[in-house]
Amino acid sequence: MTSEEQLTMPIEVGQLIGRVEQHKQEGYRLVQIGCTKTGDVYEINYSFDKDFVFRNLRVTVTGETEVPSISGMYWGAFVYENEMHDLFGIQVKGMNIDFKGNFIRTSIKYPFGAAIPKGEKP
Repeated sequence: MTSEEQLTMPIEVGQLIGRVEQHKQEGYRLVQIGCTKTGDVYEINYSFDKDFVFRNLRVTVTGETEVPSISGMYWGAFVYENEMHDLFGIQVKGMNIDFKGNFIRTSIKYPFGAAIPKGEKP
């Protein structure tokens, strides 16, 4: 059995919507959005699949960066986007369903984030 090579394309946050639109037009489905903290930044990986070929877009942001929602193109993305907000404190703008910090309840606000984002209360 051979493993498939997976392409991970680092992009700027300003390129996200255009790249996602391109994947949607080419018939790719959204597989997942994953976020992880690496040092002082967050890596957000958007994974897409078409005919068993995976493509990944990687956006690296700081805790103050506002990330545009892709839920207008991939409706179910609101689940991942609310998760990124509730666990990491990532501000996602324009979600089709925004739970305003109540999607995942934890004993510590933003347990995987560095600090509470500007404008929010603990």
